[in-house]
Amino acid sequence: MIIRHPQDSDRADWERLYAGYAEFYGVEQDAAMRARVWGWIHDHAHEVEAFVAEDDAGRLVGLAHFRPFARPLAASIGGYLDDLFVAPEARGSGAAPALIEALRDEGRKRGWTLVRWITAEDNARARNLYDKLARATAWRTYDLLI
Repeated sequence: MIIRHPQDSDRADWERLYAGYAEFYGVEQDAAMRARVWGWIHDHAHEVEAFVAEDDAGRLVGLAHFRPFARPLAASIGGYLDDLFVAPEARGSGAAPALIEALRDEGRKRGWTLVRWITAEDNARARNLYDKLARATAWRTYDLLI
């Protein structure tokens, strides 16, 4: 498994994966939304970055979107893993842990104090992996809609 930043030539595979991620979570997403995120990923002035997982056949099988975030109480910077998705046919291939480990390595290079993410309570397969790699927090997440 090769973990790397996405290239312009990856767009179609990335879109396929990101559409699959939105579908998994039941989020309506259109091509314009995906184009905006693709633009963010390739805009060095934007905070959102990405890694992709490429299998031995050269096909993208996973993605991870991430960004730095300030942690005022800790007076530090952390990394936030916004999106992690592995194509259903590639689950169990090692793509997800490889993406998380690549993000950990990136965080170490940048001096981040941690990498944080959330997942759905009923996402049992992912939570099984996450419980092996990280510590679940006691914090409950809230959204205030604007």
